[in-house]
Amino acid sequence: MLNSIFDQMDFGPLNEFLEDDDVTDISYSNGGQVWLKTLTRGIFLVDRPNINNAFMEKLAFQCSNVMGKTFNMAHPFLDAESAELRMNFVHDSIATNGIACLIRKTPAKIRLNKDKLINEQYITTKLHDFLIKCIHGHANIMVAGETGSGKTELVKYLASKTKEDEKIISIEDTLELHLDKIFPQRDIVAMKTNNIASYTEALVACMRQNPIWILLAEVRSGEAVMAVRNSISSGHHVMSTIHADRATAIPMRMYSLLESSQDIEQFVGSIHRYVQIGIYVKGYFSKRLGRFQREIIEVCEFYVDDEDNKAKCNLLYQKSLDGKVVLRNPTKYLRNYLAIGNVDVAEDEFGLGPSNEGFEDTNIEAAQNAAKNGGEGAEEAAKQQPAAPVEEKKEETKGPSDEELRPPTNEADPFGMNDEKTSATSASQIEKTDAQKLADSTGVTAQGGNTAAPQAVPTPAPVQQPVQQAVAQPVQQQVVQPQVVPAQQPVAPQQVAVPQPVAPQQVAVPQPQKIAVPTAPGQQPINPLQQAQNAIPKPVVDGVMMKAPAGAIQATQNLQAVQAATQAAA
Repeated sequence: MLNSIFDQMDFGPLNEFLEDDDVTDISYSNGGQVWLKTLTRGIFLVDRPNINNAFMEKLAFQCSNVMGKTFNMAHPFLDAESAELRMNFVHDSIATNGIACLIRKTPAKIRLNKDKLINEQYITTKLHDFLIKCIHGHANIMVAGETGSGKTELVKYLASKTKEDEKIISIEDTLELHLDKIFPQRDIVAMKTNNIASYTEALVACMRQNPIWILLAEVRSGEAVMAVRNSISSGHHVMSTIHADRATAIPMRMYSLLESSQDIEQFVGSIHRYVQIGIYVKGYFSKRLGRFQREIIEVCEFYVDDEDNKAKCNLLYQKSLDGKVVLRNPTKYLRNYLAIGNVDVAEDEFGLGPSNEGFEDTNIEAAQNAAKNGGEGAEEAAKQQPAAPVEEKKEETKGPSDEELRPPTNEADPFGMNDEKTSATSASQIEKTDAQKLADSTGVTAQGGNTAAPQAVPTPAPVQQPVQQAVAQPVQQQVVQPQVVPAQQPVAPQQVAVPQPVAPQQVAVPQPQKIAVPTAPGQQPINPLQQAQNAIPKPVVDGVMMKAPAGAIQATQNLQAVQAATQAAA
């Protein structure tokens, strides 16, 4: 099963699960737990003591060496894939409860066929034939479901129903379809995106290859959403898968992956116009069937009404968990689209009549199909039908019949009113009934006499109150000296220093300095006042100096007064 990439690895005790075609996933976690996911039993735990953390770490290092990658604390994640196997490891520095590993098998084969689908109640015959017509009419199909529900297997089966001369190009980020290996004689191109080639670049190259069908493995990003819409709007036909909880929720799920400010009504309207069929697949453990069940739950038709130009859905197929199915015929929009591809779909495709709605039971159809195939699978189909409840037989003990227990009656007097014993019961005795009941309860007759000694009424046992019991039975109690707890002194409020007003600083006014005028030795010091007076010009008349004018004398006196005041202040 393994190709040359993983031939150098030693899978050891995991080989038994890798060689089992019923096993689809192998999960290791929690320090030694091995969980298997199978096609028939679903998910269950197996006990393998030799598969432990040491073995899984050794396997992870072998895988990293083969792939040329690093797996340590600096690179705690490791992805590896081959043609039929995909592995993912998480280092114990991230997985705190031990190394974690998941191995998924992607074999290059188609596990589904028509008889298996119908016998296992995966689909009804009418819906199966209708989906094949949609494939031949080149309808764009989106398959929704949760992880492990079988979306990829259904796409592989529907792709196998395409015509031999139609070219198929698959674009995947992880190899799962393997159509080129399943149909080596057909014109199929398998592309794988990576860090170098994105969805957009692969789609551009895909359109230049002139394909009829473009198969996108899974729509999980906004880039893939735009790739789907651009592929369909360019005239190509698309089949892809997406994670959604209903078939009718596929357009809104695609819009949520887009993560842009595009108008929601415009985008959803374009998806309803370009995508014709939405399918919802579910995988679960069925208590009714007693096994793991994969089946189609919903199939809806997307269209845009021409009258009001609004996006609408027509739920063609809806199945409940008890196997009951509700069918509705396709609208004229889908019939006209398939007619362009030379596929004729009747107006009453499912034979529902004027009501345009019908009901089916997959349990009955599965049993009929198994019987038609010569008994192959009839036993399995019989097991799938719910068993009718078995009533336990209880042994009845024979006793006297009601006729024997009934006393003989007289037809003339059915109630025995004319009997002598019955007539003795007069009205007075009936009136005594209440009095007799009172006498029986008190022991006193109606006439006031005691018919019998009154019985002593038992007095209830005295309830010992907790206080009385404590007084009657003193208990030596240990005297506990009370502990004197020193009273806490009140905490004095902290005194906050109030800033005192700052006294204005006295600015020292510079005093006029006496200028010492240097003099020669033996010379009297020069008085500035005298020098100022000498500087006042005096009139000279005929060579004789005249007396100074009165204004000059007054100025001199003022200057002397100022000098005297300055010296007094000093």
